[in-house]
Amino acid sequence: MKIIADLHIHSRYSRACSKAIDIENLEKYARLKGVGLLGCGDFTHPEWIKEINSKLTEGDDGVLRTSSGFPFLWQTEISLMYKQGGKGRRVHHVILAPDGECVAQFTDALSKIGRLDYDGRPIFGFSSVELMDMLLSISSKFMVIPAHVWTPYFGALGSKSGFDSIEECFLDKSKHIHAIETGISSDPAMNWRLSCLDKYALVSFSDMHSFWPWRMGREATVFDVELSYDNIRRAIKTREGLSGTVEVKPDYGRYHFDGHAKCGVVFSPEETIKHHGICPVCGKALTVGVLYRVEELADRPLGFRPDGACDFSTLLPLSEIIKGVFGVSQLASKRVWSEYYTIMKGFSSEFEVLMDASREKLLEVTSPKMVDAIMRGRNNEIYVKPGYDGEYGVPVFDEEEGDVEVKDDEKGDDGVVENSVPLKKQKGLGDFC
Repeated sequence: MKIIADLHIHSRYSRACSKAIDIENLEKYARLKGVGLLGCGDFTHPEWIKEINSKLTEGDDGVLRTSSGFPFLWQTEISLMYKQGGKGRRVHHVILAPDGECVAQFTDALSKIGRLDYDGRPIFGFSSVELMDMLLSISSKFMVIPAHVWTPYFGALGSKSGFDSIEECFLDKSKHIHAIETGISSDPAMNWRLSCLDKYALVSFSDMHSFWPWRMGREATVFDVELSYDNIRRAIKTREGLSGTVEVKPDYGRYHFDGHAKCGVVFSPEETIKHHGICPVCGKALTVGVLYRVEELADRPLGFRPDGACDFSTLLPLSEIIKGVFGVSQLASKRVWSEYYTIMKGFSSEFEVLMDASREKLLEVTSPKMVDAIMRGRNNEIYVKPGYDGEYGVPVFDEEEGDVEVKDDEKGDDGVVENSVPLKKQKGLGDFC
């Protein structure tokens, strides 16, 4: 049974999230996108859990379902800020839970330590090791997946407050970590360059902060199992039944390149080295992005693929393609969505359009120019100006690359914290480009 799953989402109670996120919209837009399984998001929040319990029914298989049968798994994200190894750490983790009883026990344990009602992604001052201890004391079936593992500010391997390995983060509890979330700014090929990551399954999810199709399922993980919590957990743990992932081009991510958004400075890793990690405009340390950080820790050459590595597809959301072809500045424009729904009338889901629909079938519902762009997206042939320092990358559809200036209408997916730290001296970046 093929399942396209997005198991890292948020509710309207999380920071910088759409207030229109509810169970009905989540199901509606998941079906439109072609996502067949969602995380419920933010299960620790006292108001959101009420909505989950009133609108979803839990089965013996650990799966929550709407009245029409759409499935969710118990899922939340937690933010940890603490000191370890003489350094301040800020890391986010995705948590999957086996059932509502385990959710209730974990939520009760957290409520005795701090508040849960101010943010769907609560912040606590204990360590990743202590988190693992807390969860294991309730059930060995919990799963912790380090979230958007490479992002500078809140990734377990991020340049600002992360670690140099998953083992350094979780210490003796690292044996209970079976997967990492690669995040929007990296893809499996980048992660394959680190031999220390071979032991972890590479999963991708959207970390969506709105229900719109350009966010939901922009990254996803494909399973080939009969749906149950145990089967999803087993597939992640053993990689049997984990077919691969759907990715956006890493350049699209908000932290792929280095730079300073306020200063309008964006650098490749080689340019960052030439400037000694310092912004030439303000003189402060640059925000070092994911590409640089991967190169810093990599012990394998570009193009290396481990034996048994899962395949992945690289796509851009259909709305981004329509926006680029029309040359409009906003994803949420009436023109974009009129064309989006015109195209969608001929297909079951956006993923069918992006991945499977034939050119001939597409030409029945849209223009040759649009079809050409969809095919270019399918073949990963659309150039994207790399994102940096919290700014999304910009797909370029003009003949002259670099002529398009687009401001995204939505911020906040990973959270940006001011306060840079000096760039460490790097080695081995000569083969970057």
